[in-house]
Amino acid sequence: MVGVPSAAGGWLAQYESLVRDAGSRELAHGGGYMFKDLPQTDGEADYLSFLIGEMDRWNIERALVPVAFGDEWGRAGLARYPGRLMGSYLVDPNGGGASCASLRRAVADLGCVAAACFPSGTDPQVSISDPQMYPLFAACAELQVPLFLNVGVPGPRFPLQTQHVEHLDQVCFDFPELTIVMRHGAEPWEELAIALMRKWPNLYYSTSAFAPRHYPRALIDYANADGAEKVAYAGYFPSGLSLERIMNELPGVPLRADVWPQFLRGNAERILGLG
Repeated sequence: MVGVPSAAGGWLAQYESLVRDAGSRELAHGGGYMFKDLPQTDGEADYLSFLIGEMDRWNIERALVPVAFGDEWGRAGLARYPGRLMGSYLVDPNGGGASCASLRRAVADLGCVAAACFPSGTDPQVSISDPQMYPLFAACAELQVPLFLNVGVPGPRFPLQTQHVEHLDQVCFDFPELTIVMRHGAEPWEELAIALMRKWPNLYYSTSAFAPRHYPRALIDYANADGAEKVAYAGYFPSGLSLERIMNELPGVPLRADVWPQFLRGNAERILGLG
C-alpha cells in the first residue's frame, strides 16, 4: 500500500463534514497526532518517478495505489508503470448504484485490481454490515476483486462504531465468495479479528498504517502459528510512514523464516489474483 501526495491539509478538504475538533484542523494528516514525522516527498514535481525510485531503493516490485476517476496521480501511475503500480478504487456506499457502476468502470477501463472502503470516513457513516454496503459487496464478488476495509478505531477523530470487527462476521456469512482484507489494525479487537480469520476462509489481514515495531503481537503470533497465509504486509507511504522506516524496522519483526515469503509476497499475489 502506497499513496499519492496531496496539498497540506488535503485530507481536511475530503473529510470536512466529519471534523468537529479544532485540533484536527491543524493536522497535516487525519491521524497526525500519531504520525509525528510525516514522510517528505522531496518536493518532487514528478512524484511518480520519485515513488518508483523509492520502490527500487527498497526492492519493492509492485505496489497498490488509490485510484479514482478524475484523480491525476493514480490514473497516470497506472498508465506509466503498468508493471509496477496496481489500482485500488475507493468506493463510498452512500453513492449506491452509481458507486458500484464507477467501480465496474475502474476495473474495466483502468485495470483496477481491488476496491477499498473507509466506513468511518463516509458521510453519513455506514457500518460494515449495514445493508447499504451490500451492493458494493455484490459488485466486488461479481468482479472477483478483493475489498480492503478499514477496521478498528479510526486514526482521524471520527466515531468508530461503523468499523467494529464484529460486523465482518455477518458479511463473511452472507458473501462467502467475497475476499475481504482488514486494513489499519483492527485495534482494540485484534483477538476477535484472528478468531474470525480462523472461522472464515475469505477473510485476511494487512499491516497497513503500522510501523513494524508496532505490529500487534497477537497478529505476529497468529502468523507464526496457523495464520501464515492470512497476514499480508502493507505499508503506508507517504500517508504516515516512510519506506525507509518500514524497511529498516521489518528485520526486527519475529516472524518464522518460512512465514516471510508469504507475508511479503505470496499472500498479496493470491489476494490480488496475481499468481
